[in-house]
Amino acid sequence: MMRMVTEIYFGRGQFVFYNKEKLMLLVIDCGNTNTGFAVYKECQCMGSWRTSTNVNRTADEYAVWLSQLLALKGLKIENIKGIIIANVVPEITFNLVTLCERYFEIRPMIVGDPEVDLGIDIDIHDPKEVGADRIVNAVGALDRYQGPMIIVDFGTATTFDVVDFDGTYRGGVIAPGINLSLEALYNAAARLPRISIVEPKNNTSRVKIENVIGKSTKSAMHSGIFWGYIGLLEGIVMRIKQEFAKPMNVIATGGLANIFFEKTDSIDHLDEDITNTGLVLIYKRNIPWK
Repeated sequence: MMRMVTEIYFGRGQFVFYNKEKLMLLVIDCGNTNTGFAVYKECQCMGSWRTSTNVNRTADEYAVWLSQLLALKGLKIENIKGIIIANVVPEITFNLVTLCERYFEIRPMIVGDPEVDLGIDIDIHDPKEVGADRIVNAVGALDRYQGPMIIVDFGTATTFDVVDFDGTYRGGVIAPGINLSLEALYNAAARLPRISIVEPKNNTSRVKIENVIGKSTKSAMHSGIFWGYIGLLEGIVMRIKQEFAKPMNVIATGGLANIFFEKTDSIDHLDEDITNTGLVLIYKRNIPWK
């Protein structure tokens, strides 16, 4: 059978060749705290992994770590025929690009590069200021939900991004993240212990807090962080809806989103995959691979 090979031009003078029937895409989502890697075949996730974001981690270290994880899924580096990166930590870009070029022999598509068509209008004063992760989330959410919408991402920062019914990104809100607030509280107050917002045992992400009034220092801190963020979430969502003056879908994502989903009526949908979905869609928009 003849191989289905396509030749595609993508920026910076490089041609990309791939077998359409076997294309696997590596998506890399580099955040301030964690960096996620996932492999997609068509729109099916074949495997996903996370590591801490570390500006000192070299391309060689990424390659050793990632090749072993790929092998556990029966995948090989040579299976990867395309790569897209969303990165909010500029110091890491060089090592991620080196990883892609040295070990995968692929020049990655980078969200934010001028030649990359994001497929979304950005209506703010300086579109270049918007973090790659926030735009990618908007693209992923628009594929799954009706606008207008608010996308709440519980990451290092807690962000609220507003997308209009026509798919235009209208701006948003940035607040300190939960773990960032916990760390600040611990560092600034000499007698307060370091705590976690989630259960440390039993493999559960359920929060310890049911009552607001704490009966110990730790329970008071848990209550303050948890219910404080519920108040922040509900208050900002309410004010955005009032300002926007339209019914809006609210989608929560990020590693800590599931903690709050069942404790508030302000979130309509919990979706932990919209970032990767957005990356796959942006790649497909620029290099069709049906």
